[in-house]
Amino acid sequence: MIADPADCEVRCVIRFLNVKNVKPAEIHRQLVEIYGENVITDGMVRKWIRQFNDGCTNVHDEARSGRLTVVNDALVAKVNETIRQNRRFTIRMLSDEFPQISKTVLHEIFTNYLNYRKLCSRWVPKMLTDVHKPKPVGSALTFLTRYSEEGNKFLNKIVTGDETWVCHVTPDSKQQSMEWRQSRFPTTLSVHKIMCTVFWDKQGVLLVEFLPRGETINAVRYCESLRKVRRAIQNKRRGMLSQAVASRQRTSPFCWIHSEPY
Repeated sequence: MIADPADCEVRCVIRFLNVKNVKPAEIHRQLVEIYGENVITDGMVRKWIRQFNDGCTNVHDEARSGRLTVVNDALVAKVNETIRQNRRFTIRMLSDEFPQISKTVLHEIFTNYLNYRKLCSRWVPKMLTDVHKPKPVGSALTFLTRYSEEGNKFLNKIVTGDETWVCHVTPDSKQQSMEWRQSRFPTTLSVHKIMCTVFWDKQGVLLVEFLPRGETINAVRYCESLRKVRRAIQNKRRGMLSQAVASRQRTSPFCWIHSEPY
């Protein structure tokens, strides 16, 4: 089901089905099936069919007094700022923020001017460059060599870590997980996400750390995280620091290879 469609979109569907000689009642039934019960009344469907049969071709709202219809750079920037604060907005929610602008104009702004498209959030594999690809291969060969020499004892010396973006809100359904995204890569991340870093070994999780809002990953943060991992190993894996500890190397700066005691 498509929630909160633009009025012009619904009228286009009515005009299309009317040309195909679909009866008004059936047109209304199909609209309700796709867009929901509150999309349009049966009477409005018949009204638009009469207008189309009389030669009307315009599916947009007529200009009204007090309604802002001129799209300018300032308006586009303001709409974009509002969208970035909540990417799961609906047309009705956006219309409440800009009551002086018609839904049709708002739809034109975020689709044609800002190039937003509604996508469903999902996990995607990380794309590695040609420079990154040899590093995990080299690390894997190093680990295989040490495992063949030391056996299962080597697995007890491995500490690894990884980071990911965690959403503040967990969607309950696919429809709720959908967000408006621009076709080009956005320059900033959604305000509803926070960076989470996890370190673990064979026995379980050693450290879970969340990046404070407003801070960025840099050398100082890396060093502080490594110091926290060291303290976690001291507290949770007594005696491990007196042995050689190997850390799985990845493309992330959090991961390294260290074959000497800490």
